[in-house]
Amino acid sequence: MAETKTVDFWFDPACPWAWMTSRWIIEASKLRDLHIRWNVMSLYVLNEPRLDELPEEYAEMMPGTLPAVRVATAVAEQYDNEALGRLYTALGNQIHLRRSKDSEEYIPAALEKAGLPAELAEAGKTEQWDEALRASHRRGIDLVGTDVGTPVVAVENDEGRQVGLFGPVVTPAPQGEAAAKLWDGVYAVTTTPGFYELKRTRTKGPDFSNLALD
Repeated sequence: MAETKTVDFWFDPACPWAWMTSRWIIEASKLRDLHIRWNVMSLYVLNEPRLDELPEEYAEMMPGTLPAVRVATAVAEQYDNEALGRLYTALGNQIHLRRSKDSEEYIPAALEKAGLPAELAEAGKTEQWDEALRASHRRGIDLVGTDVGTPVVAVENDEGRQVGLFGPVVTPAPQGEAAAKLWDGVYAVTTTPGFYELKRTRTKGPDFSNLALD
């Protein structure tokens, strides 16, 4: 019997690519023995040192990503992994499938859908959880370096050391055996000593057409 592999997955709810990748890893876990451990990272924290160098539209968007990651961090600190996963799914449905862009609307809606207390929305308006958020972010980035984005996926290699990669960036989210095959490849390259990068230019944007609202 295959040993269960723990997959650490770092996400910012604002990132459509990370959310699509998360749908893939959930699908892969139905066919491979995977335990997904959700972790929060932040596009704002990632880009903070270079906000002045970003395209103006992207830089202006960054502060608006903080409420959701703060709420997600509060859930990570006060609840369990399963609750954080439920919230991430609910946030993704609101932000990416329903295309809700107002955190005052999508955070309460996501909390209700995830079965979490409405008052957690207040965490998005304060710096109370920022230290924990930055610590979680650092744990992911320390595995892959700073010239990446979201998501970060990490597993243990054959020596028992945690190793990670940025990505995979894929659209639409693979389903069924295609999801499992992609996991096999991702696991192989992530745990290969000295492996750093495979890449090709994106030719399309995020495609959510095969994903249904939960």
